[in-house]
Amino acid sequence: MRSPLTTLCYLERDGKYLMMHRVKKEKDINKDKWVGVGGHFEYEESPEECLLREVKEETGYTLTSWSFRGIVTFVSGKGLTEYMCLYTADGFEGEPSVCEEGELVWIDKEEVLKLNIWEGDKIFFRLLNENTPFFSLKLAYDREGTLLSAVLNGNPLPLQKPSF
Repeated sequence: MRSPLTTLCYLERDGKYLMMHRVKKEKDINKDKWVGVGGHFEYEESPEECLLREVKEETGYTLTSWSFRGIVTFVSGKGLTEYMCLYTADGFEGEPSVCEEGELVWIDKEEVLKLNIWEGDKIFFRLLNENTPFFSLKLAYDREGTLLSAVLNGNPLPLQKPSF
């Protein structure tokens, strides 16, 4: 069984985030979505060890400066709950490599919300862009991937109603 603990990192450069378009794996909960880089903890890893390993594996970069921005609890609606350590990084070195999980693209921060991202990701992008201090965000989805509720630091958030 995979660890329910994960990391997710958004590398920042010149007003852009490094985003991964998840198009390479057939069975992928994030198929066709745009996400950051990261993944599941390995046995006895700390959040930082997982962060550094996953970023290196997926991008080729070695992080030199990063910030732990928040914890995101994802309730999938399929009986799985994931606890994600959310980071941003503004310092890294090395040469980019080909990612086996998706296509890596630098995207202007203003354009990220126009991508095919999870509805709840829009909430934490707002928090990141507002430089919100360390936060706890719980996102609950139904089986089809529709966001049912969002709770920030213990307080329910209003959700946008879909328009048809």
